[in-house]
Amino acid sequence: MALDTPVNSQITDAVTQTNVKVMAEAPAMAMGAIYQSLAHSTGIMFENAAAAQQQQAILAQAATTQGVMQIYSFDTAAAAATVAKVGQSDVPDNMLSLLAALRAFGSGDAQAQAIDAALAAIKTLSAAPAQPAAPKPAPARPTSAKPKA
Repeated sequence: MALDTPVNSQITDAVTQTNVKVMAEAPAMAMGAIYQSLAHSTGIMFENAAAAQQQQAILAQAATTQGVMQIYSFDTAAAAATVAKVGQSDVPDNMLSLLAALRAFGSGDAQAQAIDAALAAIKTLSAAPAQPAAPKPAPARPTSAKPKA
């Protein structure tokens, strides 16, 4: 055990004040660390939100491109028959499910309106009844056949 030695009261006061200062600053330091952690987490959250928006924009562009490619693949002479065939195929269902997935991301009003318009167009396409082929004109009948002499 150490021997009790007389210590100057000024030294004792300085050590005591330092200890009190450290104890008094501890809550502020802890709150500072919490605020730093909160700011960092918020920054990561915003980065993830921006990345999700970019991915959603890429998906929307891919869906638009796919739809435009299908529209342009129709032959103008056989457009009615093709529309009827597409309406009866699984293409409208696939496009509806893709647009529903895009809608689940939920972004701006303009994009939501565009998705709603595309959904309505696809629903009308899939609900369109098959158009029968146009009737062929009757073959021309010979007027009067004269027997050859």
